[in-house]
Amino acid sequence: MGRLLLKQTSRLALGLLGAALLAAALATLAVPQAHTGLVPYAVAFGGELVKMGQLDFGLSDATGWSAFGTLTAALPYTAILLLLAAIVAVLVGVPLGLVFGSGPVRRATAPLMQIVAAAPVFCVSLALIWIAIRNGGFYPAPFTGFGGDAVRTLLLPVFIVGMAGAGAVQLALHRAASQAQGQPWRVTLRMMGLSAGEIERVYVAPQVFAGLFTDLGDVVLALLSAAAVVEWTFGWQGAAELFVKSIALGDWNVVALILFVFAAIKFAAEFAGALAAAALTRVGGEA
Repeated sequence: MGRLLLKQTSRLALGLLGAALLAAALATLAVPQAHTGLVPYAVAFGGELVKMGQLDFGLSDATGWSAFGTLTAALPYTAILLLLAAIVAVLVGVPLGLVFGSGPVRRATAPLMQIVAAAPVFCVSLALIWIAIRNGGFYPAPFTGFGGDAVRTLLLPVFIVGMAGAGAVQLALHRAASQAQGQPWRVTLRMMGLSAGEIERVYVAPQVFAGLFTDLGDVVLALLSAAAVVEWTFGWQGAAELFVKSIALGDWNVVALILFVFAAIKFAAEFAGALAAAALTRVGGEA
């Protein structure tokens, strides 16, 4: 476990370093003299790295406020959306993943799984928005708080982002179940006298859920991607919507900071997921 912790910590550190370098490269675009040549850009890039190390993320060109303050005002809305959507993703995605991951159902639904895997999450989100508007009359309404029309301002965005996350959860479980179905130790355990139910409960289930934890970073990325589309469509003043708006406005300090924060969230999810998967498979193997 100690070796795994060291390995995952190293991966987390390298991921955050890469995110910091990319964020600094974007933030450098906000420095006027950086556009005059390669050498001035390199000098400005080094200066941005130093400033980031000092937790100075510059000012927003759009608002004149600090980039950190601009993000801090928007991040709670995205956090609430992602938290509620994650609950929907688990409640919907886990049962579907377990059902579609079983032997006969898994084979029958293989073409459907390929379609789901190939469809970008923003396409799924847009399709759900279209269905909601076309069949339910749930027109998007700007988010101005948690009062008023809760269906349009809260429930529908949460459902759409949650369903995008549910697709990622279901695919992770489906992949893990497919791998577990073909393991040779299943035959060995049957020869040792264990029933099919015992094998599924004690050995297969930990492997399947470990696969979900292993792909936790992809699940978080799916939620963030869907949140960007939904926040923009529904007028949520969250960090994902701010990210899209800042790119359009060329507000590079804000873009850089949001990109770093989102990347840090993904890498942290991968770190926690890898440790949880290792603990789960160890417990399953010992049982």
